[in-house]
Amino acid sequence: MYKKTLWGAAACALLLASAAAQQPKTASQGIDEYRAMLQDGNPADLFEAKGEGLWKQKRGPKNATLEQCDLGKGPGVFKGVFVELPRYFPDTKRVQDLESRLLTCMSTLQGFDEAELAKTAFGRGEQNNLTALATWIAAESKGMKFNLSQSHAQEKVFYEVGKRLFFQRAGSHDFSCASCHGEEGKRIRLQDLPRLTQNPGDGVGFAAWPAYRVSNGQMWGMQQRLNDCYRQQRFPYPGFASDATIALSLYLGVNSKGAVSIAPAIKR
Repeated sequence: MYKKTLWGAAACALLLASAAAQQPKTASQGIDEYRAMLQDGNPADLFEAKGEGLWKQKRGPKNATLEQCDLGKGPGVFKGVFVELPRYFPDTKRVQDLESRLLTCMSTLQGFDEAELAKTAFGRGEQNNLTALATWIAAESKGMKFNLSQSHAQEKVFYEVGKRLFFQRAGSHDFSCASCHGEEGKRIRLQDLPRLTQNPGDGVGFAAWPAYRVSNGQMWGMQQRLNDCYRQQRFPYPGFASDATIALSLYLGVNSKGAVSIAPAIKR
């Protein structure tokens, strides 16, 4: 009788396990599994390697490297800077994100034309190199927690401007950033949309970029990500490294306080 009971219990357990395995997966679970499978061979690794090489390579009209670029922790320091950007820089008297700060360094140290580079299309020419540099620098802070400053008056102003832009409804569809990312439980197609006004949602969103986009085989920085958000809202495209996109980034970054950076990530 005892053996029969054991066999019966074992058979029941197997049936339950089999039934659980056959339960249909949610769309979110399927996407998570898809990302996990791709993560091991994330093509962002190639951009990281390229970015590190570009940092040390003498280039531009001045034939200089970027090794004296100050990203917020002193000339040449790149570890940990990503999780503290955007921030105020006294030399430019501007709040800058990683990409706009790299643009400044490429101009002042290497002699590239800043205005011309800013007009270059994403994924082309020096814009492609800038994205690679941002990818490598972001990777050097992977696993660190976001802690953006709000100590300077301009940083506080940019936070408030970014907040207003996030909730501003406009365009032909009367959309705002908050239309998709302002509350829990929203999705578009099969994609869950993180709430970007607080953690953990903002940690999932802001903390992942730069990221490799599988759908178009490109590496995207935060500037391109925000640019594409404006496109989807049917807004006019913002200028590269504009105060508007930097303010939005700072707002999202401050909301990400304490979240761990997973950039460069991989996206659908």
